[in-house]
Amino acid sequence: MAQSVAQIYMHVVFSTKNRVPFLKHSDIREQLFSYIAKIIYENDSYPVCIGGYEDHIHILLNLSKNICFKNIVGDIKRSTSKWIKTKGDEYSNFYWQAGYGGFSIGQAQKQITIDYINNQSEHHKKVSFQDELRLFMTKNKMEIDERYFWD
Repeated sequence: MAQSVAQIYMHVVFSTKNRVPFLKHSDIREQLFSYIAKIIYENDSYPVCIGGYEDHIHILLNLSKNICFKNIVGDIKRSTSKWIKTKGDEYSNFYWQAGYGGFSIGQAQKQITIDYINNQSEHHKKVSFQDELRLFMTKNKMEIDERYFWD
């Protein structure tokens, strides 16, 4: 093949450190999501859907074949952490958790994932972030040691 092509959808999930609800105001969430989209574009990738809740975010992105996944997630977390601290004194102690979840999805799961991300407010009336992530881990046949998983 003369040309290299790839379609790599990644569903990324991470929380604020200790799940502090820094994102409880929808206006800061919307600004944050726009800023994240800009970072994704700058990394030669495409933001499909960005959403979240008071203490965590979900990102569905189409990852460029030229970008390392951990680098784009690191760039998103690093840049947004610096950015949000400029938004007021209430964000001066803002930090993301150290880790993240990254789950590959196929074209068949794309719309389901978009709908899931867009429905976070309703979803989290019933399910905590920790239970949500445990379910993702189980669904993807991934094991965690809970003694070291949460921060």
